Formats: sequence, C-alpha cells, structure tokens
Amino acid sequence: MSFRLGQRYRHLTHDGDCACHSPLARDLFSRIDAGLSRRSVLKAIAASLAAPALGGAAFAQAPARTVRLTNVRIFDGENATLAEGRDVLVEGRLIKALVAAGETVADADAIDCGGRTLMPGMIDAHWHSILAGISQLTAMTADIPYVHLLAAEEAERTVLRGFTTVRDVGGPSFALKRAIDEGHVAGPRIYPSGAMISQTSGHGDFRMRTDLPRTAQGDLSIAERAGISAIADGEAEVLRRVREQLMLGASQIKIMGGGGVASAYDPIDALQYSEAEMKAAVSAAADWGTYVCVHTYTSAGVQRALACGVKSIEHGQLADEETVRRMADAGAWWSIQPFLADEDSNTYPSPEQRMQQQAIAEGTGRAVELARKHKVRMALGTDILFSPRGTATQGKQLAKFARWYEPADVLRLLTSGNAELSGLSGARNPYPGKLGRIEAGAYADILVVDGNPLEDIALIADPERTMKLIMKDGRIHKNTLSA
Repeated sequence: MSFRLGQRYRHLTHDGDCACHSPLARDLFSRIDAGLSRRSVLKAIAASLAAPALGGAAFAQAPARTVRLTNVRIFDGENATLAEGRDVLVEGRLIKALVAAGETVADADAIDCGGRTLMPGMIDAHWHSILAGISQLTAMTADIPYVHLLAAEEAERTVLRGFTTVRDVGGPSFALKRAIDEGHVAGPRIYPSGAMISQTSGHGDFRMRTDLPRTAQGDLSIAERAGISAIADGEAEVLRRVREQLMLGASQIKIMGGGGVASAYDPIDALQYSEAEMKAAVSAAADWGTYVCVHTYTSAGVQRALACGVKSIEHGQLADEETVRRMADAGAWWSIQPFLADEDSNTYPSPEQRMQQQAIAEGTGRAVELARKHKVRMALGTDILFSPRGTATQGKQLAKFARWYEPADVLRLLTSGNAELSGLSGARNPYPGKLGRIEAGAYADILVVDGNPLEDIALIADPERTMKLIMKDGRIHKNTLSA
C-alpha cells in the first residue's frame, strides 16, 4: 500500500511504500473503537447504503431499450488503432454487437458521441476501496460507520474518473462490493482480497509495542477485527486466515512477503513468511480455484514467492534482472505502481528513508524496462491510500507509464491487460464475463473521451473535462455529451 498524505504528515510516509507502520498509523489503529467487531464493521459498511449519489452524477438503471452509441472512433482495448464506421449496441449489462454505422437497428435509442473516442472502462490493478479516500486524521477521530460512508462516496468518484473495475488488495470491501453489485450505490466492480495476511512483525502487523506479547487468551488487534489485516504464524494459522477470507468472498488472497521503508518493525530487506507458510497460503487458495498475490520489493522476496507458487508480485521495484527473468519463466504477473521521485512524491526526515525512496523510484523505471525486455506479464495500479486529494490523481498517476510505453500500450494494460490479471481468480471470479474490451458479449463498461488518448494519454488524467460519457454495467453514470 502507498499512503499519500497532506503536507503536514508527509514525514510519515514515502512515495515508494506504505505508511502502515508509521507512528501515526499505529496510533490510528489503536484509537479505533476498541470494541470494534467484524459484525460492527459489516453493519457499518451496510450503513453506507444510505449514502446519496454525488451531485452531478446520474446513477441510472440500465436502459430498458437497446442503446446505440453512434459517431465514434473505437479503441477496443487491444488494437493500437481506432476503428471507425461502426456503432456500439448496448443491451442490458452487455455490449450486444458492433454494427456498421449505416445499418438499421430497430428499437434502439441512439446517443450521438460527436466523433469522440469510445474505449473500455479502465481497471486499477492495485486499489484499496475502503481506505483510499479517507485521511489518517479523519480516520483517527471519526466513527467507523463514517469511514464506510466515505468509502461509498469514493466508490462513486472512482467510476466518475473512468475506473469501472478495481482489484482491491487489502481491506474489508465485501459488503461495499455487494451494495455496488446490487445497484444500491454507484461504484466500480470490486475484486476483493479481504484482510491482508501477515506474519507477526510483518507488513500487516499494525499493533503497538505495548500490545505484545500475544497470548492464546488475548484479543485480536483492532486492525484484525476491522478486517484490514490478519496476523498468522505457522502453516495452520495461515491456512485458517486464508480460508476465512475465502469464506467471506475473496476473489484472490493477499499476503505480506517483505517489509517497507516506513515500517517500524519490518525493514525493507526483511523476508517474511517461510516457504512452508507461503506454500500453505498458495495451497489453500488453489484449492478454491484462485491465487495469491504478495507484497514485496526485493529480489529475495520475489524469488521466494515464485518458488512457492505465488502468481502476482505487488511492487517488486528492487528486483534484479535474474529475478525478472524468473518471473517471466514462471509466467507470473508483475503488478507495479508509479512510485516516482517527482511532483507527487512525499518527503522524509530520515536520510535512510530518503535513500530507500530514491532507490524505489529509480527501480520503477528499471523494473518496467526489464519487464519489457523479458516479456513479463505486467499490470498497472496506483496503490493510493488515506488520501482524499490523492485519489483525484488516479488517472494522472497511471498516465506516467507513458514514459516507458506508448499511450496505446498504457491503455491496453489498463483495460484488457488488467482484466486478464483479474480473471486469474478463476472459479472465484465474481465477474466471469469479458472485461476491458469493446466487443460483442463484453460487459458494457464504456468511456467516451473528448480527444484521442492513443495520441494524448494525459486525457485520462482529467476525467471531469475529457470523459463525456461513462457507462458501467450498461448504466450511465455520466453523460455530458450535449453540454
């Protein structure tokens, strides 16, 4: 996870890793209602169903009649050129067909898109639905139901930025996902991981020093009861915690396999989880037809994960070329984030932290270049957390990958590419239809963009201005084509 905080708290975090273990974050978890239980968390998320739609967003039911999107140039999610002379027919939740512009179609309501670019809704491969849009300061002082009300609002804003699907890699997003799927609130499709599985002193251990030692009679930590993390040591405990997330509806499992820069207890070079423990998680997930993704930065962490059958590496900016070659040979996915030393970076008081931040920033560019060289399967995500203002940069952050890819390749990765990774959840895939594509039978997740993002990728960074129509699951969330 990567926390992007306001100026006042920038000393607590960095652009290349999360601030999970900063003093403020640990204090946050200790301040959350000590009586919090999983039941109250689920009630709180359910309470978010009362959140009204944001002003200016039209959260409509799927049209009863077929909708015909006309006068468009189509990026289909794969090809690097725009197709012309075809219209897109939407019926219910799906794209029914692509038809010739002059072909007669009975009983269809036409929407003239004015010659703009039509493309699939985008997918963020590394997102945190419940915690992305709330600041740490608010989280420290707010009631838990308030956190989930804000999460529901942020879910709608996520769609209005053009992200119609997210792969959630940590947090109790199950009930929010259900509310969105049932049409109670607007939001993206969510592929939930549930609680992050962590060893004691691992990257998901948010306890204070005064909480130790844990005993068999001791209570779970606040973060565990909230469903944010699950501490598990030994194969038996790992199996239990993984199976609990699967019981709750996880589409994939997230484990912590290494440390981070801001961590108080787990340095970035620390290896986490033994091979036996990691293999237990992989085995439990595989028994349910899905996979494990792992948080780690270093070559040693990546190599251990690959040896244990982990299918997706989250971060990995410090991997060397031999490790990248092993990723390619294993057919693993590399889910990477734009952790760069640029205008969006945070600052740190510690020279050691600044050195590590710079190493990760340099590693991002090197990682993309090595991945391209060895043809590793790549996925792109933002990993924004605890940053109400930072969430607005979701598209801007991902557009930065045009430093290494052509704009068409960035868009392909954000649509059909990230969809392929999401589909790795196999039997646990909550959305088994076609995602990230404009073709017959695909989900009707559609953006109409003012301009050509294959030539100007920056268009995805300004969705309020450039995205004139946003449709998800056949429902129109925004339509300013006539404005």
